[in-house]
Amino acid sequence: MPKRFSPDEYAAGVLSGNRVLLSRAITLMESTLPSDQTLAHEVMEKMLPHAGKSVRVGITGVPGVGKSTFIEAFGNYLLEEHGKNLAVLAIDPTSQRTGGSILGDKTRMETLSANPKAYIRPSPAGKTLGGVARSTRESILLCEAAGFDVIFVETVGVGQSETAVHEMVDFFLLLMLAGAGDELQGIKKGIMEMADAIAITKADGPNLPAATSAQAEYKGALHLFPLGASKWSPRVTVCSAFEKSGLAPIWDSVMEYVQLTQGNGYFQQRRQEQNLHWLRHSIRQQLEERFYQHPAVKAQWEDVSGQVTQGQKSPFAAAAELFRLLP
Repeated sequence: MPKRFSPDEYAAGVLSGNRVLLSRAITLMESTLPSDQTLAHEVMEKMLPHAGKSVRVGITGVPGVGKSTFIEAFGNYLLEEHGKNLAVLAIDPTSQRTGGSILGDKTRMETLSANPKAYIRPSPAGKTLGGVARSTRESILLCEAAGFDVIFVETVGVGQSETAVHEMVDFFLLLMLAGAGDELQGIKKGIMEMADAIAITKADGPNLPAATSAQAEYKGALHLFPLGASKWSPRVTVCSAFEKSGLAPIWDSVMEYVQLTQGNGYFQQRRQEQNLHWLRHSIRQQLEERFYQHPAVKAQWEDVSGQVTQGQKSPFAAAAELFRLLP
């Protein structure tokens, strides 16, 4: 049985940069046990004054775009050229049988994971919308308190997970491939509109002309979107993780965005809006959990849900009946 730490021990460990305690704290945030959740809330309260000082970058892309390869090259660039401390929260598809991550990101980012200034955490996605781990936002705050000044959040690139990640990062980077139409790449207009920058990957060798051509096309497409509240005009770049080229302009874009939005007030406003978003999210989540855990609901669930399945009762009437069971 692993030692159970107190909130003060967790706080001291995380703030001192202890990786073992940081990992244990994130695991605590992921737990659904009521006793763990109570402890997790106490730990988070102690962390909040020390969080918020990083640049949070969401990274998504189409299948085959090479997200992990890009993240490893881009991450190493930030560590070596800019002296950053980087945390990568990689949202993996969840194994249906074990409920844990099935793609070991540390095995996909070997050189980055070996760097003492980097921390990689594949998160079990659980049952939350779009494969985003329930605890990812708390993990960001813990990593910030531990001294990481750049946080990457990688999505699995499945539909609505991008929306959830967009609500927890400052800058949203979309990775694209040259030579495939938007329809083939499965990119919706909404995701394009969320992007603060588009990077066309694998821009090397014989693929370079196609990447440069795609860059011009995406620049033209983005000009059709109205300027958002941030007043930022999204950038389009080309890069090669293999050749380690084109990485500097991407980081330059991130820094230009941060400078602009901190200057016009949007950066802080956006983080405040995100805090409210996650408050509402947490309320919905806790209400749902309490509803399904209520003894009266549990006792009637099989009978009522069976009637709905058989078409004997409408879902709306069934929901109202179950709600009437609550005090």
